[in-house]
Amino acid sequence: MLHDVREFVRISRYLAKWTLLAGCLGLMAGLASAVFLVGLDWVTTIRLDHPWLLYLLPAAGLAMGLFYWRLAPDLERGSNLLLDEIHGPNRGVPLKLAPTILVATWVSHLFGASVGREGTAIQMGGSLASGIARLTRLDRHDLRVLLMAGIAAGFGSVFGTPLAGMVFGMEVLALGRLRYDGLIPCLVGSCVGDAACRWLTHQWHYQHSHYAVTKVPPLDAMLVGKVLVASMAFALISVAFTELQHGVKRMFERWAGWPPLRYVIGGVGVIGLASLFGDEYLGLSLPLLQRSFEPAGVPTLAFFGKLVFTAWTLGAGFKGGEVTPLFIMGATAGFMLGGILGVPPDYLAALGFVAVFAAAANTPLACTLMGLELFSTSVPIEHASMFALACISAYIWSGHRGIYVAQRVHVAKGDSVPLESETHIGSMPRR
Repeated sequence: MLHDVREFVRISRYLAKWTLLAGCLGLMAGLASAVFLVGLDWVTTIRLDHPWLLYLLPAAGLAMGLFYWRLAPDLERGSNLLLDEIHGPNRGVPLKLAPTILVATWVSHLFGASVGREGTAIQMGGSLASGIARLTRLDRHDLRVLLMAGIAAGFGSVFGTPLAGMVFGMEVLALGRLRYDGLIPCLVGSCVGDAACRWLTHQWHYQHSHYAVTKVPPLDAMLVGKVLVASMAFALISVAFTELQHGVKRMFERWAGWPPLRYVIGGVGVIGLASLFGDEYLGLSLPLLQRSFEPAGVPTLAFFGKLVFTAWTLGAGFKGGEVTPLFIMGATAGFMLGGILGVPPDYLAALGFVAVFAAAANTPLACTLMGLELFSTSVPIEHASMFALACISAYIWSGHRGIYVAQRVHVAKGDSVPLESETHIGSMPRR
């Protein structure tokens, strides 16, 4: 009986500690995400009202490149810096990462760079977590856990998906492993972050985008087969994007020795692409995402256009993220495949929305939950199995690649793959 009482006290102390720490972190991360989202909407409006700003992208890139090269070289690795700190805490994540990535992402979008937004949110969350850890003098293990909660808070708040954010914080670290020591902190951080972000954005008359599926097909064996075929295509798109982005980055590192020059060349390249293929692939390209759920639809190869624009832009060094562009690639590809496979295009767009991201980020569970959170009002709950099938199949088919090179392989995808546990995917040879 005494043992039970002591255990209850220890558990209560643990819950109180992490509810307080993760709650404070979630509040700060959620408010930061709200400021970021409202500011992002504002700079996007300015760019759309003044298209000529695109021609200043090389100059903006030069300024950004000079800043990172001279003043913040330790921040260039972005989200991968957070993952490495969680795997083996060293000196923590600099607090200056939060304002730096915030402003850099706004600048990227103001001048038309084709980047996303999740990288900014999770880096701000991780930076704030590291600041709290230093202030409260947490040990190495607790620092790891709080960094996970910071990632969860940033992700959950910026997309309005708290359950997906919770699982993402535990799942993104390594292939085939969930870090259950972060369960409570990630849950509290993500839910509080989402609530804080929604509250502040509501005060500023901003809200998350919503997408609805208008026609849901019957749940039968034929649909299962078609979703499996589509998931292979989603995996190929994620692999193509990942390899092209990393390939562009390696090309710049090899041929443009002066780091700021990479941004300048990258900006010139974006202008060239926009002159050839139009400006709908600049910035977040949210109209493309919206049209994937409307009868008018999108151009057949819209997914490829967004893939090339974003891989080039991020490979050159511009700041933002990969996730929203991956959403767009998946949704536009799903719309296209819907017509080919005889599935309602907007239904397959919803599956592609999360499946391409699941394959690229190696987070099938978080993406399954994201699909349920985003489309629960228009897709019956029994179709949750289709979201899971699409995300998990795409994850398996994509192999041991990913947008986060600091991820480790804890459990290989397939028994026949000879990989040692904790292999760093960024160091794996490409065949």
